[in-house]
Amino acid sequence: MNAGGDIATDTPVFLESAVLAGIRHGFFTRVGGVSEGPYASLNCSVTSGDSPDALQENRRRIATVMGVAPAHLLGITQVHGIEVATVDVPWRTGEGPRADAMVTDRPGLALGIITADCGPVLLADPIRGVIGAAHAGWRGAVAGVLDETVAAMLRLGAQADRILAAVGPCIGQASYEVGPEVRDQVLQGGVASEGFFLAGRGDRLQFDLAGYCVARLRASGVGTIDVLGCDTCADAARFFSHRRRVLAGGGPIGHQISVIARPIEGGAQA
Repeated sequence: MNAGGDIATDTPVFLESAVLAGIRHGFFTRVGGVSEGPYASLNCSVTSGDSPDALQENRRRIATVMGVAPAHLLGITQVHGIEVATVDVPWRTGEGPRADAMVTDRPGLALGIITADCGPVLLADPIRGVIGAAHAGWRGAVAGVLDETVAAMLRLGAQADRILAAVGPCIGQASYEVGPEVRDQVLQGGVASEGFFLAGRGDRLQFDLAGYCVARLRASGVGTIDVLGCDTCADAARFFSHRRRVLAGGGPIGHQISVIARPIEGGAQA
């Protein structure tokens, strides 16, 4: 985490991956923003129904931590697909393309992925200075969003065995009950096995989303992979969770953000 002990309410709290040490990044929790109610406090989803002023301040704080201008903290319109946006210039907040991943080699930009149980995956080739960020729910992961993200990084000059990747906080296997139809689709995805599923109640199964993301990354040739191992559904104090919200009967929900950046002062380093 970015700080120990008592943390001021105006300090965004985030987790880091040892694999990405030296690369500006953060898997942000829900702590350290100004949003209220079900969005408390570091909600970063511009489509959540939260106060626009609160969202602007939350994102400003995160951009500051990442060392970029607030207008250069970029997001996309995530649709659980496999499209990857290659970023050359920033776009306005809320106007990102329909995609589920971004890659860039341009200094001064930060790539942000919004999640509330899906897997945020941050990637970098620190030698070439190429970074990537992907939103990997089970549908997108099975369809190949991580494969496509790696391919897009290679087109920018990255080398697969140099790529470092971290799978951030997402719903854990103990919390992720799915039906047999999900298992069938996962097993048809090309790199899966029954090992990603544990028996649950009746015909229900417990799916290891993070483990599946790791398998897809390995199949794409990624050299080094880390899993933070945090269960968003089970940790209400630190994370928003769509599954937890559904089990509680619905209602508004916030989303956390995971960010990887190339600050201008970083030069050719991601």
